[in-house]
Amino acid sequence: MSLVSWLILAGAVVLFLALVSIVVAKQYKKVGPNEALIISGRKRTVTGPDGMKKKAGYRYRLGGGTFVMPFIETVDILPMDVIPIMIRTPEVLTHGGIPILADAAAQIKVDSSDAAIHIAAEQFLGSGKDGIRDVATNVLEGKMREVIGTMTVEEIYRGRHEFNDKVVDSAHEAFSRMGLLLLSFSLKEFSDSQGYIDALSKPLISAAKREAAIAEAESQKDAIIKSSQARKEGEVARLQAEALIAKAQWENEAKKAESQVFVNTKKAQADFSYELERHKLGQELKKEEAKVRIVEKEQAIKIEDLEIQRREKELDANVLKPSDARKYQIRAEAEAEEFRILAEARGKAEALKLEGQAEADKIRAKGLAEAEALLKKSQAWEKFNDAAILEMYLKVLPDVARAISEPLSKVDKIVVVGGDKSLGTTRITAQVAEVLAQLPDVVKSLTGADLKKFLKDKLSPEEKSGK
Repeated sequence: MSLVSWLILAGAVVLFLALVSIVVAKQYKKVGPNEALIISGRKRTVTGPDGMKKKAGYRYRLGGGTFVMPFIETVDILPMDVIPIMIRTPEVLTHGGIPILADAAAQIKVDSSDAAIHIAAEQFLGSGKDGIRDVATNVLEGKMREVIGTMTVEEIYRGRHEFNDKVVDSAHEAFSRMGLLLLSFSLKEFSDSQGYIDALSKPLISAAKREAAIAEAESQKDAIIKSSQARKEGEVARLQAEALIAKAQWENEAKKAESQVFVNTKKAQADFSYELERHKLGQELKKEEAKVRIVEKEQAIKIEDLEIQRREKELDANVLKPSDARKYQIRAEAEAEEFRILAEARGKAEALKLEGQAEADKIRAKGLAEAEALLKKSQAWEKFNDAAILEMYLKVLPDVARAISEPLSKVDKIVVVGGDKSLGTTRITAQVAEVLAQLPDVVKSLTGADLKKFLKDKLSPEEKSGK
């Protein structure tokens, strides 16, 4: 073979090896430690969660890399890192019937065990982190609702750790069947729309505030009392010390005066009588001066006593009197409020009384008016003459006839059975006339008034004149 042929053959071999290297490099798949390669396409024997061996059409590689047979095997990636989940339940009824909203946070991942990876690959391959997160969120939300239904609001409030443990224990089996591992779960917060949780805390907050206010007031009271007592004791001690100092000075001055008197006396005895008398006068003068100083010291002591009394009165005026004044003010305000309430009640009672009296006067006036009308009417009846009575009687007769014949107007059909030749209708009108003719007898039997006689006397003037 020529050199050219060898060169062509060598180039073809190099090209073939390069193509093989490229294909091999392309089919070598690598992933990080937080991912798993799922290689599908060839049957393999795998061990299930129950320990039984079975055939599976895939294999996996956790981290690192592996060669994938071209045209035979395909590669998918299963995420193995931690997936955070935020859960918020709708309103769920607790064991006590209180609806609450709960927020929780959890972290999950695909379990790294061989059986768990096989289960997760069968259920979540291709869905990615979002698919795993959605399924885990639904599971945890359901388990939270289950646990909330078994606990009261107080139990959840005081035992969040117990609540978290119950949710984790309840969700463990479900996650195991999906090849997932629940790394952590914590209830962040929960609330209710009815104000039940706030109502639970209000008594404790009010009690704590009340106790703090009482303690602060007691502390201020003790501080004021102790400060006043300390100032009082300090002033008393200072005044007592000054009094002792004044007394010592007075005694010292008295002793000096006595010593001076003794010295002057001895000296006067040695001098002339004039000098003796002069010294005696000097001693008397000094005695008087000592008395004056003693009086000044006594006055100073009295002034100090008065100052002590002034300080005590100042304490009384600045501390005790304001508290008494405040006490009197509170009592006066309470008495004023009581007087206002009594005055309002007395005013309302007086108004009701006046309304009742007005209503009674109105009823009394109405009764008097009606009684007066009846009286006037009876007086008018007494003044009626015979003509007026006759006129009234005649006016009433048509109404009586109408009332008697009114039932006949409501009769649809009248059948008269009789052998008389006269018409039946004339008999009906005749009966109406007979009823009207009986009215004077009825009036006479009821009232004693003889209308027939009255009408006869009024309507037969000729017979009356003849008699």
